[in-house]
Amino acid sequence: MKKANLIINIVLIVAVAALFVLHFTDCGKVSTAQNTSGESTAVSKGDIVYINLDTLVNQFDMYNDLRSELQGKFSAIENDLNKQGRALQNDIQSFQEKMQKGLLTRSQAESMNNDLAQRDQDLRNLTIQKQNEIQEEESVMYNKVMDAITTYVAKYNQEKQYSLILTTTAATTTVINGSEALDITQEILEGLNSEYIRNRNK
Repeated sequence: MKKANLIINIVLIVAVAALFVLHFTDCGKVSTAQNTSGESTAVSKGDIVYINLDTLVNQFDMYNDLRSELQGKFSAIENDLNKQGRALQNDIQSFQEKMQKGLLTRSQAESMNNDLAQRDQDLRNLTIQKQNEIQEEESVMYNKVMDAITTYVAKYNQEKQYSLILTTTAATTTVINGSEALDITQEILEGLNSEYIRNRNK
């Protein structure tokens, strides 16, 4: 027990020392510099800044254009599958009614039953195939968006020369808290959208 307490105390001392060093040196600089009036100044070369990736992606025109296009494809596929499903259901119901009324021979019934079973299986396979295609297109769409963002941010930072650009999302909190002056999301978003609109109109 005493040994465990000793280890915990050593860990705490090391942690406090690390925080002290980070606080009073430039190594852990995450906040903006303070001017004489106590107000934070704009971020500058060498600072650590962050981007809210959820906001950036959701308000990026390229993402919204690609998502609208994908939603159009998805709706068309969904309508087609529903149409085929309704037609199959109607044929199954018609077959069952004919069977109940004794309007089919055994060979006719077997043939129709096999045909309906095959159509049902084909429709199931088609549904799975289309779901996989949509998921693949969603993945490609997101990769295109992220590639555009990372390419732009790399070019953007050649001029700004920040030491580190972090990202934060609802699912992953890389930045738990930070000064709003360090949030460059809107600046990146405006530049991204301007560049995308220029290239889209070419």
